[in-house]
Amino acid sequence: MRRPAADQDEGWGLTRRAVLLGLPAAIAGRAWAQAPAPRLSVRDLNHLTLSVADPARSLRFYQGLFGMPVQARQGLTTLLRVGRGPQFLALSAAGATPPGITHLCLTVDDFSVDRVLRVLAAHGVTPAEGTGGGLSGGPMRVRVRRRGPDVGGDPAGTPEIYFGDPDGIVVQLQDPRYCGGRGVAGEICAAVEPAPTVGLLAVEALNHFTVRVSDAARANAFHQALFGFAIRSYQGPTAPTLAVGDVGFLMYSGRRGVTTAAIDHVCLNMRGFAVDRVTAALERYGITPRGTAAPGPLQWYVSMRGPERGGAKEGTPELYFTDPDGIPIQLQDLSYCGGGGVLGNVCPGAAG
Repeated sequence: MRRPAADQDEGWGLTRRAVLLGLPAAIAGRAWAQAPAPRLSVRDLNHLTLSVADPARSLRFYQGLFGMPVQARQGLTTLLRVGRGPQFLALSAAGATPPGITHLCLTVDDFSVDRVLRVLAAHGVTPAEGTGGGLSGGPMRVRVRRRGPDVGGDPAGTPEIYFGDPDGIVVQLQDPRYCGGRGVAGEICAAVEPAPTVGLLAVEALNHFTVRVSDAARANAFHQALFGFAIRSYQGPTAPTLAVGDVGFLMYSGRRGVTTAAIDHVCLNMRGFAVDRVTAALERYGITPRGTAAPGPLQWYVSMRGPERGGAKEGTPELYFTDPDGIPIQLQDLSYCGGGGVLGNVCPGAAG
């Protein structure tokens, strides 16, 4: 028997809101509580900042190797363009802290400070109190920096959002046009300074970040809930890569005994990747083979990722080198997605 129109449910065209309004308050409240928290849609990887012992030395090193132009300057911090931009690699003075990667940046669609803060709050990330805790204020905290003209920002202040994830890893969120320059969106980088040399290798894009954490399952669950990341590939049964952009990704690597979470390395993509050609260029630049010991500054090494970690049967070569501060950088083909095949470009998972 056909139901009267007044009794129709969602299957007969009534909205969920209308159904809930007809329920007792307690039941309706439980139904709303089950609704998923809002998400932020990530467009791409944007940049990383390297904290280095000698910024002038690091500037010479990266420009000489990659021919990166200076895209913008934020006071004493120099921003080197990756490919055609707006992606970049920033160099800042480490001071008393050990050298390393201080944070990573993602761009999000429909960027606005109020909206981003509301979504972060829905996932338990709250405003930082006081001045401690670094850029974000600590794990599950968020800060908004208003970058003014004294550090290359807009006269009205270029808003920059930094939040700490459950492990305290700092993630910056910005407009997709962000290049680290002037403008309300940080999108104006008109005074690009060419590199003094062409560079031995040309990198075209940021590819991925690998992050060391104590609990990879927790990290993946948090970032998937907040950003809706699809899984691009697996580098082991419990080691997914979270898809960002066309082939990029984030990978959270859980390791026993990790007491301090950190961004382990960044990967840069290049066209026509070949191990022999790249390592020959690195050696001409004074970067030597690692040998058997743990890598020190200015060394290169290759790891062959086998099928047990999602690589090719014969091994997917993954090439790393360390900069003057010992910070590891990975280099891969432009098609690399963290998957199978000799180039690591076979990824059956959903795109980001």
